[in-house]
Amino acid sequence: MESGAVHPGRFRMVKNAVSPPPRPSPARSPGGPVVYWMFRDQRSRDNWALIHAVRLANQSSAPVAVAFNLFHRFLGAHARQLGFMLRGLRLLQHRLRDLGIPFFLLRGDAAETLPRFLRDYGASALVMDFSPLRNVLQCKAEICERVGSTITVYEVDAHNVVPVWTASDKLEYSAKTIRSKIQRLLPEFLVDFPNLPKPDVEWSAGDPPDVDWDDLITEVLREGGGVPEIEWCQPGEDAAMEMLMGGKEGFLTKRLSNFHIDRNDPLKPKRLSCLSPYLHFGQISAQRCALEARKVRKSHLQAVDVFLEELIVRRELADNFCYYQPHYDSLQGAWEWARRTLMDHAADKREHLYTLDELEKAKTADLLWNASQLEMVHYGKMHGFMRMYWAKKILEWTSGPEEALAMAIYLNDKYEIDGRDPNGYVGCMWSICGVHDQVGYDAETKNEI
Repeated sequence: MESGAVHPGRFRMVKNAVSPPPRPSPARSPGGPVVYWMFRDQRSRDNWALIHAVRLANQSSAPVAVAFNLFHRFLGAHARQLGFMLRGLRLLQHRLRDLGIPFFLLRGDAAETLPRFLRDYGASALVMDFSPLRNVLQCKAEICERVGSTITVYEVDAHNVVPVWTASDKLEYSAKTIRSKIQRLLPEFLVDFPNLPKPDVEWSAGDPPDVDWDDLITEVLREGGGVPEIEWCQPGEDAAMEMLMGGKEGFLTKRLSNFHIDRNDPLKPKRLSCLSPYLHFGQISAQRCALEARKVRKSHLQAVDVFLEELIVRRELADNFCYYQPHYDSLQGAWEWARRTLMDHAADKREHLYTLDELEKAKTADLLWNASQLEMVHYGKMHGFMRMYWAKKILEWTSGPEEALAMAIYLNDKYEIDGRDPNGYVGCMWSICGVHDQVGYDAETKNEI
């Protein structure tokens, strides 16, 4: 493989141009630019999709640009999530400008805004990063239909260490079934990143329209103000690296030593990595986290191995589930044995039945559950050890599994800073529907989940 190239298993061509792009008008940039539609991986460092886009542009002597499309409250996002994302994007715009790469902020339905943007600038290629979520896959399919025959479209998995389609070509049953597949491929994919190439051709089609970030953030905070921003983590690539490697409270530098033990203690929340907001918004690469963790493995063997299991195997199992199971957020996505036992006991008498409003306001008879719910509401993050208990109690306290799952996902996506994520959907499906679990038995609900 050519030095600095993206591994061929990490990207795929999803649409091949069958005719050359039209000759650009004077308003267009000559050379048919390459456009990277940034969605899930919102960073300039360690970004395989950005590396691929710049290399494609340089190979064809074309300019390159990054476009980000701001959906209106994507999947019901609130100020907590959108404020964090937009503040990170503002910093990213400056970083890209320093690299000679223009950043365009689009607003609306990406299936309309992206094709129009590509036409306006006479683009020759579109690079997309990867997300397994249904809405995103549907949007990408519509974009591919609308861009016409003059544009080649690539998809790059810049989020997973081992690309989801390379790790497995099917829905995996559990961590056990995917672990060996991922570990076998790590020598190929868990490698150092090359330097981001400098664009050979300067963008000359006009500066991107100015973005009034303050007004935009104010607008978002007003619309989604029911769930306010959090203060315990700051957005952006630099803040993400500080959380990972910082001299004061960096996870690998200061908090790693007893991670394999303390991660299950809800009274020690700072012993967790606290990286999930940055991983969710792509402000840091999971691959970078893994590379840095391996450097200290000799000193912290158990802690690093547990961290890498969560970071790589469990996260990528979640992407596998959402990619190969389109019903990743409903009872239809559960295994047959799980659906059977859940429905067999759906009408069982419950000691308590709570409404969504009572659950959301933590008005249950269970003080531990209430504390976990309020932690999520106020801090945007529930301790991982409590998440299964929290979700299983919702199953116990509602009229049936469909209602329980819908409520759990609603609360998770509304309040978690990293909500609307494969990890969140799979966490709820695991706790309520037995996904990635073995058949068990619960005395309260008398089912096998």
